[in-house]
Amino acid sequence: MIRIATAGFQHESNTFSTVPANLDQFIRAGILEGEAIRTEYATSQSTLAGFFAACAEVADVELVPLIFARLTPMGTITAEAISHIMDRAIAALRDNGPWDAILLPQHGAAVSEPFPDADGEFVRRVRELVGPDVPIGLALDMHGNISHQMVDNADITTVYQTTPHIDAYEQALLCARLTLRLVRGEIRPCSALAMPPVLVNILNQGTSDRPMSDLLRVADQHRTRPGVLSLSVVEGYPYSDVAEMGMSFIAITDNDPALAEDIVNRLADAAWSMRAALNTCGTPIDEALLRAKAAPSGPVVLFDVGDNVGGGSPGDSTLILHAARRLSVSGVLQAVADAEAVQACVAVGVGGLISIAVGGKTDGRHGAPFPISGTVTALSDGHYEETGPTHAGFRFFNDGPSAAIRTEDGFTIVLITRPGGTMSLQQFRTLGIEPKDMPILVAKGVHSPRPAVEPIASEMIWVATPGVTTADLSTFVYRHRRAPLYPLDAGASWPVA
Repeated sequence: MIRIATAGFQHESNTFSTVPANLDQFIRAGILEGEAIRTEYATSQSTLAGFFAACAEVADVELVPLIFARLTPMGTITAEAISHIMDRAIAALRDNGPWDAILLPQHGAAVSEPFPDADGEFVRRVRELVGPDVPIGLALDMHGNISHQMVDNADITTVYQTTPHIDAYEQALLCARLTLRLVRGEIRPCSALAMPPVLVNILNQGTSDRPMSDLLRVADQHRTRPGVLSLSVVEGYPYSDVAEMGMSFIAITDNDPALAEDIVNRLADAAWSMRAALNTCGTPIDEALLRAKAAPSGPVVLFDVGDNVGGGSPGDSTLILHAARRLSVSGVLQAVADAEAVQACVAVGVGGLISIAVGGKTDGRHGAPFPISGTVTALSDGHYEETGPTHAGFRFFNDGPSAAIRTEDGFTIVLITRPGGTMSLQQFRTLGIEPKDMPILVAKGVHSPRPAVEPIASEMIWVATPGVTTADLSTFVYRHRRAPLYPLDAGASWPVA
């Protein structure tokens, strides 16, 4: 039997968030071991599901799940948390080996104390443990800030090629299949990495939208060249203040390093030519709400960009709610993370009347608490399942104890205990709310809600809300990013001398 191990962690670290990703947070989210990993992920469309499926395709391969942790994006991972997770993973790899290969289900934008490149540090430790001859396959998110430490210590690196991420399963399949071919001696992969000095605004990262769709078509042309094993366009994650922040390209060829270098440099040239179109702005809050109010039908979906839970925001922004009340715009449905308010709803029960201020309590950057009076219409434990397409292919969700309130002035508020993006309409339906019947739906996210909301939306508007995931990157003070970097530095050029 070919024995392959999988172990790792996924976290997208927003270094501008004041909420640290500490060990307690990881433990509450669940640090899974052994077969519990298979139970949670094998039937999903996630990276791990792709690993399981690829290894099940052949009779002589055994995939052994060891340890996996995944936490909703928030601030920097604490030193205690990263040491705990890495040490457990490395110990499990050491104690259960030897291995014929390792598959790592990472993200690519994890930042920790004291490792700004936490994913790269983990891959380096795995390589140090298993030595130079054991193949390592690395599957990453399209929002990774890719480092040479990641690519140089892995033999195969694949990256999601869709935003929203609906191909996590397929890219993991490719990663595992190529790794198996390497184990069998069928290929001799070599990788090249290009990092042009350009970042992509979060609003322009939708891969079905231009200009990103144009860039991916260029990549598709290169994928057909003889000898190409894998080619990845990586959008990067602009909310991690690290040296690797920005766009990158990874090409893997079969024993042809010159071809790999040629491809990534051509793609970097193409991205550089599109740099202005890759950095545009959103719609002001008042303008978005008035457009939604005037729409002939609904639901109009307003993406709360500044409170993008999938990018590290707290999920408790009230800026759109306050503006809607000021503008007399009713019929708004929105989820708000507020554990204390949930408990107050539990105390009065379904059908009970409640007056309370919700949201706006994390850091003061996402609006003030929003006072409401209304009726508690439903309570739930916050668990729900989505069998349709989801961002990154996840199936099971847990927002913690949740409540729904219908306010006296026409708002429908879903209160959740944990920050939760609008990844599935089941977030509302489990509380008896049908989003299709609402005039306006505020989605916490930028692209991750699209698989859920696009099929029902009469119109979609990306709102230029402030917050720790705002699209206005000029509001952040970067201390560690590379420079020059477009559009933050007007004098950036490519290629850099």
